[in-house]
Amino acid sequence: MSRPLVIIGGGITGLTAAYLAARAGEKVVVLEGSPQAGGLLATFTVNDTRLEHYYHHFFTHDAEIRWLVHELGLDDHLQFNPATMGIFRDGRLYDFNSPKDLLRFAPLSFAGKLRFGATSLYLGKLADWRRHEDVPALEWFYRYAGRAATEAVWRPMLEVKFGPFAGQVPVAWMIGRLKQRLGSRERGDERLGYLRGSLNVLLDALLKELSALGVKIVPQARVDKLIIRQNALAAVQTTAGEFEGARFLATIPTVHLAPLLREVRPDFARRLAEIKYFGAVCTLLELDRPLSQVYWLNVADAGFPFGGVIEHTNFIPSSVYGGRHIVYLSRYFEVGNALTGMPESEIARMMIEPLNRIYPQFDRSHVRQAHVFRTLTAATVCDLQFSHKVPPVVTPLANLYLATMAHVYPDERSCNNSIRVAANACRLLGIEAPVVPTGASLSGQIGMG
Repeated sequence: MSRPLVIIGGGITGLTAAYLAARAGEKVVVLEGSPQAGGLLATFTVNDTRLEHYYHHFFTHDAEIRWLVHELGLDDHLQFNPATMGIFRDGRLYDFNSPKDLLRFAPLSFAGKLRFGATSLYLGKLADWRRHEDVPALEWFYRYAGRAATEAVWRPMLEVKFGPFAGQVPVAWMIGRLKQRLGSRERGDERLGYLRGSLNVLLDALLKELSALGVKIVPQARVDKLIIRQNALAAVQTTAGEFEGARFLATIPTVHLAPLLREVRPDFARRLAEIKYFGAVCTLLELDRPLSQVYWLNVADAGFPFGGVIEHTNFIPSSVYGGRHIVYLSRYFEVGNALTGMPESEIARMMIEPLNRIYPQFDRSHVRQAHVFRTLTAATVCDLQFSHKVPPVVTPLANLYLATMAHVYPDERSCNNSIRVAANACRLLGIEAPVVPTGASLSGQIGMG
């Protein structure tokens, strides 16, 4: 019997790769370390409706996820709704959706607003990320957007997301971020995508299709050892047994893969270990009333434990959740930060406590339920010249291939970009994936040669 393609990791990257490979006639086994597949697609139930732990939406130009939705027969679940954005700065909440809103943004002078608008448009529409990898974003913003705009908007946002690494983030990453945001806007109005019933609908449909294609998904199969024969990876030893394969595609975070390679390829293991990851915590509140009319609020004032307030029910009606108003309080953190091991009850208390500094009408009694979700591998730390750290899909160890979060750079982590990375990695495995369209994403370019 021919040996299968073994995919290590059952998140959206691994599952998409499994779908493409099985569709092309490959025998596929997916090894997932946790009790169930899905990774960051994880959801939970609010009033009989599933809701995401981490992901919030996708963009109108995300062609890859729209392709997968269509493939799985879920077009009737797809919706694009208006979304509003705001900034909390100097103790005041500002709408931040249109040129008129920018003109009303008091922390900037008229000249500062012009510089902010011009530099944002340049990065989001014209700039080539390849020419901006060795320049720190903050340095570039201070020089071109001006001190006022940098201090009022960009520096707080980068510090909340990247913490001590904020000064090392290249302009290239900002180009990827702004291309996504500006690409979803038309005349100042933004529409974002969502699947009725949450991404769990996508996950369920994908798992059913994989089963129909004969893909074997093995839960609780954490890889403990790589078995090398004749200078090639021949099998992996896991908590669920040993699995042989003709080829192996690892989609797990490089921080988990590097220790497995230390003995067999120490040079490559050291390279992978250079890639650092951020953790993320999302405190999700079920409220009995709304906080505001804004969907996505960036918090640019110091002293808050969260960097964003995402009022989900200003995007999807609260009636979907039995009248509950859903709010995410999101925060990235460096591994080793106090949030790494802080009890969930303490995280919830810390996040809720300062809310009335933004929303004076808010009271703790408005919270009907609080949920805390945390991951230590939410995103890679993209520092200067990060493209040099992105590993090749075709690794130095024969039969081992990679498709990881690092391959999303210079774009930002998203379900859509994971699909793009999986499709491009499959092509290097010799699996034809011409069915996957190429959207506006900048991901899946590096390490694919």
